[in-house]
Amino acid sequence: MVCRRSGVLPGMTPAPPVLPLAVLDFVGIEHGETPAEAIRGAAGIAQAVEREGYGRLWVSEHHNMKSLACSAPELLVGHLASQTETLRVGAAGIMLPNHAAFKVAELFRTLLAMHPGRIDLALGRAPGTDPLTAHVLRRGLRVDPAAEFPTQVAELLAFLGDGFPEGHPYESLIVAPVVDERPEVFVLGSSAYGAKFAAINGLRAVFAHHMSPEIAVDVLREYRRDFTPRVDGDAPYSAMSVLAFASDDEQARREFEAAWALTMRNLSRGVREPLRPEEVQEHARSGAFTGGDVDNARMVVGEPKVVVERLLELKAAAQADEIVVVTPSLNRARRTDSFTRIAHGWRIAA
Repeated sequence: MVCRRSGVLPGMTPAPPVLPLAVLDFVGIEHGETPAEAIRGAAGIAQAVEREGYGRLWVSEHHNMKSLACSAPELLVGHLASQTETLRVGAAGIMLPNHAAFKVAELFRTLLAMHPGRIDLALGRAPGTDPLTAHVLRRGLRVDPAAEFPTQVAELLAFLGDGFPEGHPYESLIVAPVVDERPEVFVLGSSAYGAKFAAINGLRAVFAHHMSPEIAVDVLREYRRDFTPRVDGDAPYSAMSVLAFASDDEQARREFEAAWALTMRNLSRGVREPLRPEEVQEHARSGAFTGGDVDNARMVVGEPKVVVERLLELKAAAQADEIVVVTPSLNRARRTDSFTRIAHGWRIAA
């Protein structure tokens, strides 16, 4: 990744080179805090990772959750971009079946008008929520996301600048504001479908190792092998999102693992409340947790040097261009410290 930071004045400390690292933030609401406080916390994380040389920060789209503040990622993208200077900011993703392609194009062109050269748009075909909420988001319409996703992506790319063929009913539409660039577009996936779709259509791919670690490496290698350029000069570009937490504090590591285990358990039971700190601490000390509650295949947790070495191994194995660090936690200070330690360790190891 080429360093984009410039314009350092005499006497100023130059910013660190941009690393092939990104952050995916679910904008979690910690126990006892308000959504406004969670969003301010997300801005603080964005500023921190920008200082450490991360290239991007993405926010997710999830609905019907009291524990998350990311139901409107396009608004968060604009806010976080306004709180940073050089960091690329984007949605990972916009769950396209929940939206009209035309409106998505308008939103992201508006973001580009406000923050030129800094906006990413990653597209998913999952609902990002439960079936009932998806039904409401889609105004009760019966849709088949798997069947309709290719058409939606094609429409979106046409609205963003590819254009429609002559005679197409949408040919005359103006997607305002009209800007000279488009966001960097990625296709998200946690199965083989997303990366295959991206390869066939010459798009960038992101694979969710944190959801499907058993196939992540093979899927991204196949993406690179099968990539077909949209236009001459296009090259494959892939990223892998990995659940990771780096700390020298063993108790902090155990509580991160315990929090993830509790989160997964709660989601399976339909519980969408923020975790209580004492609940996490109790679970971290429990015999059940010690007896095998940790999903070591899905997460990379340990001392910073160990975490960075494993992330670099995954990046090389998958032939990925960058790693997207996913660190959901009930402790924002610990998350920020982990991002910092990963960046510092990466510079030493890479």
